[in-house]
Amino acid sequence: MDWSLQCAAIIPCLNEAATIPTLVAAVRRHLPSVIVVDDASTDDTPRLAAQAGADVIHQPQSSGKGTALIAGWERALERGFSWALTLDGDGQHSPDDIPAFLDEANTGRADLIVGNRMSNPARMPWLRRRVNQWMSLRLSEAAGQWLPDSQCGFRLLRLDPLCQLDLRTTHFEIESEMLLAFVRAGYSVKFVPIQVIYRNERSKIHPLRDSIRWFRWWLHARRRR
Repeated sequence: MDWSLQCAAIIPCLNEAATIPTLVAAVRRHLPSVIVVDDASTDDTPRLAAQAGADVIHQPQSSGKGTALIAGWERALERGFSWALTLDGDGQHSPDDIPAFLDEANTGRADLIVGNRMSNPARMPWLRRRVNQWMSLRLSEAAGQWLPDSQCGFRLLRLDPLCQLDLRTTHFEIESEMLLAFVRAGYSVKFVPIQVIYRNERSKIHPLRDSIRWFRWWLHARRRR
């Protein structure tokens, strides 16, 4: 498959001026078409992303990661792509891992491919690792299959199945919602090992507010089984 014609990379961003130019350039070595969704940054993120060669979508106000991802998927569909690769803008996902996603997709056995940091999680902060493991266990039980890293945003997905899903969340919980929706709809989900990269970046996740959002979604998702 000619991935340069079939797949766009989508990077939701909020104030990532320190990392976005280098990240876009590195991603474009694997996938030339990069869509950066700027979630109303107050720094130079959109300008630097555009200079690095990205197609930049400007959100008029900060609306959350889920909203940014949806805007990116819609732009990819408008441009005729059938696949989308999503990764975070803060440098936690290495573009060097992109070939592993593409190789798995080339087997034809997966509709959604998720990065798996849990095969070597020692470099993850302890609290994030424990929360991830707990959420992954809950989602695995609901899905009826093992989902080792349910919270990883580094993903490759087919856009046609995505269009068939009724995704309703707008913040970080969209990654749990999308994963469970793919499984419940009968689509194939695979995981590939990726590097674990944590520096001194400040997480965009608000521990209390986003945890409450996730639990609200989780309670609703369990009722929708």
